[in-house]
Amino acid sequence: MAFWRIRLALTGFVVSGLVSAQVLACTNILVSKGASKDGSTMITYAADSHTRYGRLYFHPAADYPEGTFVDIHDYGSGAYLGKVKQVTHTYSVVGFTNEHQVSMGETTFGGRPELVDTAGVIDYGSLMFLALQRSRTAREVIKTIGALVAEYGYRSSGESFSISDPNEVWIMELIGKGPGTKGAVWVAMRIPDGAISGHANHPRIMTFPLKDTMNCYYAPDVISVARAKGYSSGKDSEFSFSDAYAPLDFSAARACEARIWSVFNRVNGSMGKYLDYAKGTNLHNRMPLWIRPDRKLSVHDVMELMRDYFGGTDLDMSKDIGAGPYGCPYRWRPMTWKVDSVEYLNERAISTQQTAFSYVAQARSWLPNHIGGVLWFGVDDTYHTVYTPMYCSITATPPAYSEGNGSMMEWSDDAAFWIFNQVSNFSYTRFNAISPEVRAKQAELETKYLTLIPAIDNTALELTNSGKEKAVQFLTEFCTSMGQSTFAEWKALYRYLFVKYMDGNIKTKVPGQLNPAVKQPGYSEEWKRMVARETGDKLKVPPPKK
Repeated sequence: MAFWRIRLALTGFVVSGLVSAQVLACTNILVSKGASKDGSTMITYAADSHTRYGRLYFHPAADYPEGTFVDIHDYGSGAYLGKVKQVTHTYSVVGFTNEHQVSMGETTFGGRPELVDTAGVIDYGSLMFLALQRSRTAREVIKTIGALVAEYGYRSSGESFSISDPNEVWIMELIGKGPGTKGAVWVAMRIPDGAISGHANHPRIMTFPLKDTMNCYYAPDVISVARAKGYSSGKDSEFSFSDAYAPLDFSAARACEARIWSVFNRVNGSMGKYLDYAKGTNLHNRMPLWIRPDRKLSVHDVMELMRDYFGGTDLDMSKDIGAGPYGCPYRWRPMTWKVDSVEYLNERAISTQQTAFSYVAQARSWLPNHIGGVLWFGVDDTYHTVYTPMYCSITATPPAYSEGNGSMMEWSDDAAFWIFNQVSNFSYTRFNAISPEVRAKQAELETKYLTLIPAIDNTALELTNSGKEKAVQFLTEFCTSMGQSTFAEWKALYRYLFVKYMDGNIKTKVPGQLNPAVKQPGYSEEWKRMVARETGDKLKVPPPKK
């Protein structure tokens, strides 16, 4: 969450319930074909919210008669917003990936609060689902979004979207025009082949090529609206979407852009020159929209990027005193706090405890659509989740991940979200001991799934020769099996961890004995020294009398 900036910018409409803080804290990474090891495109999405429940959405393909309308409900609150004309055929959507391997992700940047149109019919979440149900390529998504907001108005605050298909990845940034003015201003840019990009709650498109119609689309009034409202002046070629519609400040750099810097820094050795920008101390040293990684990235590489907590950098969350005696790289909210009227912050990393769900959406151009698209899906905290494969053509989701199985205030023993939260929250109590065991099990399962995919692809291809329906049924059964297997493995993992680490101990079985061997490692030397300094003589044991 862009904590200070968004908190202040949204004050004018949080009370009305149009936008809530739960939707303002996500991270996306975009990987072009030439930047991936196997030639696939990838985008990621972490839906970070303290109130959103982690589940896998599914919207089947459907046909509708002419004149049908679809009701629009706000993605966050569920409030009814209005009606939109339905198309005669919609494509199936699993999570945020459709049957044509088209995927989307988003991060909310808020932007100028006076630009929210309270009369708009379509919010950002509904816009994503509508676009995916109606589009066969990333470019079609962009055109569909532009047409929908122009006709029905845009209800939400500023959003950045990641959009991918088997051949291209695009970033699109959009914000409304304000009350009484229907539509939105927006710009979309294609990430060059061989490059990667990302966004995390702050718009990243600054200047853009006005005449490059193959690689850049934009609303015709994107510059004139900013000029009319006094947000920008100067030449069209110097116009910056980011600076006009969401001016950069310290919090935008430190809480938002720092996450993208950390991704770039892990794959490109020259990113140290932007560290002062990531820290918010030099706002003029803006990072580029995209970079070229030093190596090509695998699906697993991208999964690991989503688990970043600034490790090994000046912002490493496991190294300061806030990490506690066990080096936990998580910080409870609020994001800022005061001591003697001085304000301090907690870092905002990609990996954070309040993630509802996340994914790596992979599209592969060399395979038929029903086989090529794989949504690597996980619930809860990215560092401790297991990304499990869900093919884009499946006709049902695993019960453990399905809608209706539990909710944010309703426990379900059969829901992956609750079992993963059990494991991760237990891990937070003694991160340096428990988390490595979680990560080992995670690696075991993800390696198994990644190894299985080529064989599953080949089987599905063979079945396709006898009819696509047989292949889709096979893929649906495979994904259901893998989802339920992940759930069962995690349920067993929690029982194992709790038995082993209960009460601050580390217990192991001793062959031939009833009672286990017990280790009590206690606290780190550094932590013990700090306690000794802070408590003085209070806890000191006097030397024995002679």
